Amino acid sequence: MSEIVRRTPKQIAVSERNLQSAAIRLLPKSNKLVSTEVDYLRRVLGDRATQVEIDEKVMLVRRLPWREIVGE
Repeated sequence: MSEIVRRTPKQIAVSERNLQSAAIRLLPKSNKLVSTEVDYLRRVLGDRATQVEIDEKVMLVRRLPWREIVGE
């Protein structure tokens, strides 16, 4: 009988470099994040997150209203 080994996704640091790399990979055309978007993502994700979580939030940040990103 074979056992199925499930890996838990590795958590990585939520740094500006990792966020910008995800944005370049995922976003068409204007694929750089502005500093306000980076601040929002770091606030929402915390210090560490999986690559899947980072990818989801990077895709989401461009569809959010600006007032939610700024945190008014």
